[in-house]
This record gives sequence, C-alpha cells and structure tokens, in this order.
Amino acid sequence: MTVSQQIAPLLNVFLDVEVELDRKTMSMREVLELEIGSVIRMSRSAGENIDIRIGEALVGFGEIVIIEDTMGVRITDFNVEE
Repeated sequence: MTVSQQIAPLLNVFLDVEVELDRKTMSMREVLELEIGSVIRMSRSAGENIDIRIGEALVGFGEIVIIEDTMGVRITDFNVEE
C-alpha cells in the first residue's frame, strides 16, 4: 500500500492553518477607544516574510501580498513530511 493510499482517509480532515501577520501592544485607553471602522496600524507590509503553522508546527514560509483590497499570503516554502 502506498503512502497516498494510507493517508487517503485523512484527506478530508480540516486543520487550522495559522499565519501571524503582526502583533501590537496597545494601552487600555487605546483599546477602549476602538470602535467599528477603527484601523490598527501594523508594522508589517506587503512583501515581508511570515511563518506558516499547522497545529503549532512550523510547516512553511510565505510573504504578505495584497490582491485588490484583500491581504493574503503567497507560500514561498512548504514542507509537510509524509
């Protein structure tokens, strides 16, 4: 039986894929002043590299991209061991 056949039953299992774009420390005052439509300025920008994690395991790297009005991640390196 091949590896592909062995893992076939798992192909429809959902996994949380996590990419952290940025973190910011804010004062309580700043947090309480937030409202719908507020913008939190971040230090990261398009083209910067980020980590891609699945279940806390580092599985790849990507770069931040902007496509029209949406932010995304272009995968630059991805390694899931079989």
